[in-house]
Amino acid sequence: MIKSTLRSLPVVLALCFIAACGYTPPKPGSTAKDPQSAYKEGKDLLDDGSYDSAITAFEQLEARFPYGRYAQQAQIDTIYAHYKLGEMESVVSSADRFIRQHPNHPAADYAYYLKGLAYENSKTDEWLPFLPRQPLSERDAKGAQNAFDTFRQLVTNYPDSRYAEDSRKRMAELVEALATHELNAANYYLKRRAPVAAVNRAQYIIVNYSNSPAVEEALAILVKSYDTLKLDKLRNDAERVLRQNYPQSRFLAQN
Repeated sequence: MIKSTLRSLPVVLALCFIAACGYTPPKPGSTAKDPQSAYKEGKDLLDDGSYDSAITAFEQLEARFPYGRYAQQAQIDTIYAHYKLGEMESVVSSADRFIRQHPNHPAADYAYYLKGLAYENSKTDEWLPFLPRQPLSERDAKGAQNAFDTFRQLVTNYPDSRYAEDSRKRMAELVEALATHELNAANYYLKRRAPVAAVNRAQYIIVNYSNSPAVEEALAILVKSYDTLKLDKLRNDAERVLRQNYPQSRFLAQN
């Protein structure tokens, strides 16, 4: 019997070692007995800046009390917590979930707003966090376009929302960023002697961002591109429009 005990001792010691070094006991769940108390636990964590813990508390609330205003508010606060953590993809997915489940909720406009902010602040260079943040016009245009579309949904569906005015300002900035992004691309193609691609980008600016200052340079790019392509009629038409709309344009002296 003693030999049997001795033989099993290494196994027992190994298990003890694993328990001491590699085992973390699960965190106890919420002890709240009603949704109001459960929500207060999560909200206290949120107000304290413990965003990860707040998200966990709100998820537990939804699991235990999936219906009612506290579960809905927990979803909204979860979106905000993800935003504070810089988890922009989670902001978008959580906001989409809330909007889909509660399209008529009084806070639906806030969900749209946070979603728009998430797209606007999405990073394409997360693997290089030490680099300065790029201007909107130099980032991937997809995020800016998604942000613009989201803010447009907000101001269209909720024109009197407390977030509508700021959303409109952001839309104006995003339009300029998108126009500048296209302008950079058009100039790139022009320098690389790809006039057809330059024409396509310049025309896109004129059609889609007609109120942008970028239109002036887009017309000048059309003039240069058509000149390279030996399309004299189109070149003259572009120069005429440039001259009529921007008679003092610095680009006229270059043509």
